[in-house]
Amino acid sequence: MEALKAVAATSNGAELVRRCRAGDGTAWEEIVSQFSRRIFNLAFRFTSSVETAEDLTQEVFIRIYRTLEQFDAKQGDLSNWLMRLARNLIIDDYRHRQRNPQNSYADDVEDHTFHLRAVGTSAQKEMERRETAKQVQEGIDKLPPDLRTCVILRDIEELTYQEIVDLLKIPEGTVKSRINRGRIELAKILRRMRVVNI
Repeated sequence: MEALKAVAATSNGAELVRRCRAGDGTAWEEIVSQFSRRIFNLAFRFTSSVETAEDLTQEVFIRIYRTLEQFDAKQGDLSNWLMRLARNLIIDDYRHRQRNPQNSYADDVEDHTFHLRAVGTSAQKEMERRETAKQVQEGIDKLPPDLRTCVILRDIEELTYQEIVDLLKIPEGTVKSRINRGRIELAKILRRMRVVNI
């Protein structure tokens, strides 16, 4: 059953790309609507800024549109290809900002249209969830850049160790060490911020 779903997703992605290449605007809109939230969320994790995440999301889609002819359905499905492109661009931007820091503060992400509201929760629970999410993001922001990158890719993006190795071009032992150190450091930060009682 899973194999059939994978084949259907791959052929659907290939068909969308084929239609885009043929100039079908609705196919492009479908790709953007399918992946914009996920790409924005990834960008926000690295930037902590709604404005910067929006800009990065737009840059990613421009890059995707320009390189649609490079998509090969035999190499994998559209989702994997798009997210690999997005991660590469977002991580490159993150590294560039680390080398050239600017004084920027996190925006209030709660007002952003990409933010999903939890369905069926009370207003109080929703406020608590938002506050916790904001505090966790603040904790992630305090991690050193090398640890932060690995923690986001593993724990939020849920990449495998091998995918992180391939993406960052560092040994697997280094990846595992950074993830472990990042998790420990994040737990300490969140305890100091009184977000968790571990």
